[in-house]
Amino acid sequence: MNILVVKANNRPASEAVSSKMYETFMKNVEGVNVTTYDVFAEDMPYFGQDLFNAFGKVESGEEMTDVEKRILAAKQKAMDALTAADVVVFAFPLWNLTIPAKLQTFIDYVYQAGFSFKYDENGQLVQLMTDKKAVILSARGGVYSSPEAAPMEMAVNYIKNVVGGVFGMQIVEEVIIEGHNATPDQADAIIAEGLAKVEAIAKKLSAVLV
Repeated sequence: MNILVVKANNRPASEAVSSKMYETFMKNVEGVNVTTYDVFAEDMPYFGQDLFNAFGKVESGEEMTDVEKRILAAKQKAMDALTAADVVVFAFPLWNLTIPAKLQTFIDYVYQAGFSFKYDENGQLVQLMTDKKAVILSARGGVYSSPEAAPMEMAVNYIKNVVGGVFGMQIVEEVIIEGHNATPDQADAIIAEGLAKVEAIAKKLSAVLV
């Protein structure tokens, strides 16, 4: 069994709660094959016309530019990492109401008809990753779980809609640490409670997968 951890925060754990969540998970998962895909460490050109130019040149046999070669290689690496995984752990913050751009690029690479989903003969979407499980670890300094603020939250909701709704992964665990910036007097307790849940998930996965 293989666990892929998609790490989407390059701030140190001393400053970023989602980085702390990543470190806590890695420290407590044992006896399984764990791979980290650090979206900030990978060479990941942004999704756009360069990719479509590269597709065309592959078909025509034309010489590709450096960025076209890089984006094709990066896209394939992301797809290969996802293919090899039985469980995918997403560790990411809420930045400006959404996910970091680098995580969006990872999603753009793997969000492909014929790979993570397809359409049937009636034009209905068919999920192609129903054999995989997903874990969501996310942090946000404000409180977005209230009915009033929930519609503004486009990070966890987005990831759940993509990997659960489109790809078909079963979301088996979710830990969200929130409000530590909004209520600094309670921050230590909020973070500690969330990290304890992350630790428990890592140990539970270890027990299940060993």
